[in-house]
Order: sequence, then C-alpha cells, then structure tokens
Amino acid sequence: MKKTLGEEHPDTLAAFHNVAHTVSRQGNYANAEQLFRLCWEAMKKKLGEEHPVTLNTLNDMAVVIDDQGNHEKA
Repeated sequence: MKKTLGEEHPDTLAAFHNVAHTVSRQGNYANAEQLFRLCWEAMKKKLGEEHPVTLNTLNDMAVVIDDQGNHEKA
C-alpha cells in the first residue's frame, strides 16, 4: 500500500494505525508506542493537529504509554 499510495496517504496511515493497534493488543507496548508515534507525526503533517483521526491516534498512543505504567507521560 505504501508503494502504491505513498507514505502519507490517509489509507496508508489508517493501515499503519491498525498495525499499531494489533501490536498493542499482543502486549508489545513499547513497539506499539513507536508505531503510534510515527503514525501520529505523519498524520499531524498530512491531516493537521486537530483532525479527529490525528487526535484518536494521539489518544491511542497515550493509552499504550499508560499501559506501560508511565502514567505521567501519558
């Protein structure tokens, strides 16, 4: 998908977000955090900081950070 649509295409970003969710559900929170962070940064550039999808990704990243026990950072 990344090769066909490009790294910052909304569909590519949505797929990337879904991968991050899957990784977090597997309990691999550190990797999920990294994936959510990369996705969030790309979404901020492509969709804007206040876009609902960008904010949802930020929220999901905060949940993963909280799941790692880092409540203040979350």
